[in-house]
Amino acid sequence: MREFQGRVVTPGEVTAEAIVTTQGFNTLASLQMPLQFGDKEVKCSDQNNEELHGKPLIGKALCLPQTIGSTTGGLVLYCACALEKNPACMLFANHIDSLAAAGAVLADVWVEKVTMPVVDCLGDEFLQYVKDGMTITVKENGVVQVND
Repeated sequence: MREFQGRVVTPGEVTAEAIVTTQGFNTLASLQMPLQFGDKEVKCSDQNNEELHGKPLIGKALCLPQTIGSTTGGLVLYCACALEKNPACMLFANHIDSLAAAGAVLADVWVEKVTMPVVDCLGDEFLQYVKDGMTITVKENGVVQVND
């Protein structure tokens, strides 16, 4: 097991299976189609992200460097939470961008039945270490435990 200390963006504790991308995560391209057309597994629809395309995102510990893409990204993330079709948590190697932060914070404040912990500033070493299928535990204080 390895531990990484990050900065808490939205609080919470969760344990989930990791899904990892080393490239920017386009929130709109990844989530819009599954949410719009009722994909129960919320499989990533971003064809430009070969690491995630076609893989289920719902309930996963989404490990990423940063989000990219449309200015609607925050709204799409908020909608995923409101529909209870969100990742279990989002773990950023870099600083979170303002759009993803807005979506996560709005969901944390406005969506009563969903908690999606978000931690950023975990570092490049975190993203190099974590692999798909590893078990991730997020603690309230921003500690992220990665188990093989």
